[in-house]
Amino acid sequence: MRITGYRTMTTVQEWGRPVGDVNGVFADGAVPVPLVLVDTDEGITGVGLGPHVEIEAVFAAIEGEDPRSVTALYDRMLRRTFKAGHAGAVFGTIGALDTALWDIKAQAAGEPLWRLLGGRDRQVPAYASGLDIGLTDDELVAVHQEYARHGLRAAKLKGGLDIERDRHRLTLVRDVLTEAGHGARPGLMLDVNEAWTRKQAVRHVCELERALDLTWIEEPVRRWDAEGLAAVGRGIRASVATGENLTGLEQFRPLLAAGAVDIVQTAVVWGVSHFLRVAALAHAHDLPVSPIGATPVPLLHAATSVPNHLASELQDLHPPRGLSLDLHIEDGAFILGDSPGLGITIDERTIDTSARHPATRAAEGPHIRPEHAGRRLLAVTGNSCPARRPG
Repeated sequence: MRITGYRTMTTVQEWGRPVGDVNGVFADGAVPVPLVLVDTDEGITGVGLGPHVEIEAVFAAIEGEDPRSVTALYDRMLRRTFKAGHAGAVFGTIGALDTALWDIKAQAAGEPLWRLLGGRDRQVPAYASGLDIGLTDDELVAVHQEYARHGLRAAKLKGGLDIERDRHRLTLVRDVLTEAGHGARPGLMLDVNEAWTRKQAVRHVCELERALDLTWIEEPVRRWDAEGLAAVGRGIRASVATGENLTGLEQFRPLLAAGAVDIVQTAVVWGVSHFLRVAALAHAHDLPVSPIGATPVPLLHAATSVPNHLASELQDLHPPRGLSLDLHIEDGAFILGDSPGLGITIDERTIDTSARHPATRAAEGPHIRPEHAGRRLLAVTGNSCPARRPG
């Protein structure tokens, strides 16, 4: 079997409501989802989720190769891009191609990827993550009531602009999940997307912990600030979670060496091989690992095969436009199916003929770091949410 070519396309995750974080909000709820399809001479096509940046240069490392040599081809892609740097979006391109190769390998074996990787249990514990900073109180409650109906008993909220507002919103969600769980204590997490200084993080979380039991605080300071993350961890009761924006083991090692992270995260766009390596590194430090992503299917399969998986992020309950997924949500967990490979079916016609295509990059939104991030003396006034851009 040989790799013969690739195709790229972009579909959209249509939330039907505002989504975002402390850095900004997509008011129309339309989030681009880039895809990579890798073709072979035996008619098997693999699906990868991630960017297309420098894809011609990266693809040259695997063209004509046997796609089943996934691990070796992953390192081959890293070597191909080491001079320019294989971090950021280029690392995402490598991850997308890597995911497509794992999909091909499992399809060729006639097995779901979770089985090929050595998983035993197709059930992957999940927590709710609504990207909900732009919602009103009533909207927030309604969203988490829907998650609760699917059995979820842990939730991660977006915040970081206003202590009182964060406490109020976390309390609302705690009450929803407590009622759904017949009094059982729910898991509560807060994600501030690198918005604070070290002192702000400790002060903010300690104040929240007067009334709430937080499971973790996510990205309280900059992702690379090992000393700062460790200082935050020493100053609060909650665990510190980070890693979704780190690329390559070389970026994780300083944090682990400094005792700066309690929950090791990795994003789905960085690929399956990256996740497996990070999970092994975290396991060597007796730390749990938690996948992040809007459509985390590849890492859900991989999570079944590692001994230290904690829980995976569940965002929208519906797949992106034109995608069908062989999984469902039951009793607070993803339940993976038996389709060979990832179990992702793509309707290219639906994607190509969609009347609504997302902008490649909007001028505003959660991907743009605010000018005053980490330098705010006072809470943001009003509803404590970033301004919504027109839909």
